[in-house]
Amino acid sequence: MVFREEQEKREYEMLSAFACKSAESRGRAVPEKPCDLRTEFQRDRDRIIHSKSLRRLMHKTQVFLSPEGDHFRTRLTHTLEVAQIARTISRALGLNEDLTEAIALGHDLGHTPFGHNGEEFLNEIHPGGFAHNVQSLRVVDVIERNAAGRTMNLTEEVRDGIVNHTGPVWPFTLEGQVVRHSDRIAYINHDIDDAMRGGIIRAEDLPAECTAFLGPDHRSRINTLVTDIVKHSDGQDKVAMSEDAAFYMNALRDFMFANVYRSPAVKQASELDKIRGLIHSLYGYFLEHSDELPSEYRSILERDGGNEAVKDYIAGMTDRYAINMYNEKFVPSGWKLPK
Repeated sequence: MVFREEQEKREYEMLSAFACKSAESRGRAVPEKPCDLRTEFQRDRDRIIHSKSLRRLMHKTQVFLSPEGDHFRTRLTHTLEVAQIARTISRALGLNEDLTEAIALGHDLGHTPFGHNGEEFLNEIHPGGFAHNVQSLRVVDVIERNAAGRTMNLTEEVRDGIVNHTGPVWPFTLEGQVVRHSDRIAYINHDIDDAMRGGIIRAEDLPAECTAFLGPDHRSRINTLVTDIVKHSDGQDKVAMSEDAAFYMNALRDFMFANVYRSPAVKQASELDKIRGLIHSLYGYFLEHSDELPSEYRSILERDGGNEAVKDYIAGMTDRYAINMYNEKFVPSGWKLPK
């Protein structure tokens, strides 16, 4: 049997000097008795895996709104791909894979229904704005609770990696920096794959200079970027890619914004207007009828106010739950004979 103490000892023997060691964690907001078998970061990973918030990502949009097909990415499959890429990089650099995986699995827990469009529309109406990375931290700090009412109470290293996977501040751990890079590598490349599957773009439409440097297909592009990061980060106190790799990856990202993310073929203006109307309508309705919020959000209502409780409720909805809730509140149902 390998106890936690032995695993912590092995980290000092096997991991890079720049890796974040479990025994050196900055700890939790509420101190807890250590587990006999698992390190602190393994416990965090397990708490995220068993959370309702992670399961709901299965029914949240990545790019395509309610696609008709079983092979298009969802927010959950995106999360799994980020975790896989991040683990590969961390393993190659001798970093802490458990910490890396926990951050990767938790980084999008606060995402809204309908992808970044849902985020944009909630940002329009919520006082103080809305950002999914900030909401992801709120999920693990406030919203997600177990049967005993306790929050996830994650370590500071995981919390930092989650909130800073995007935005102006970079994570203070190299493991968090790995996830930040892996998130972009994953979504650019799997969104290309989905856009090709949906007939939005063709392989030959991709910028020739990008495919010449990064590779002609999904597998080779990811391999090029992962290998580049490992080569340019090995033995360093930060995680980075070469200037050339960053240039061509950003050029590919610009292409995706111009041809997919903002393409009328992917997101028609009329459909976006419907989503905006849905988000705004539900927000206004539950502000006015806060007594109809589920019990876990009524406790947030009492502590943080109506806007926070309603925002948390809507952000946690899946696409189909939001649609069903809108229909229930705003679409009249037919009269039925009494039984």
